[in-house]
Amino acid sequence: MSGKVTVFISAISSDMERKKNQRTIEDVLSGQKIEFEAVDVSSSRDELDRMRRIVGKPDALAPQIVNGDTYCGDYAAFDEAVENKALKEFLKI
Repeated sequence: MSGKVTVFISAISSDMERKKNQRTIEDVLSGQKIEFEAVDVSSSRDELDRMRRIVGKPDALAPQIVNGDTYCGDYAAFDEAVENKALKEFLKI
């Protein structure tokens, strides 16, 4: 897969755990020098709809990670991949 890694986030979430998870994803990817684009679904209904279409769940919430139009996973799956030292496989890069 040679798509672009995208992290769907929500800048206006009042859920502190969700904000912490989003920040952790961004910090880990930056620390690993993995290029990614953060897309704020709270500022664009089209991006929220795109995220939910790729994820395959009409009620999916950020953060979600995709590579191109291929779903990689949510924060729990990301955290597990980091723990298992399988981040690149998880991201499909």
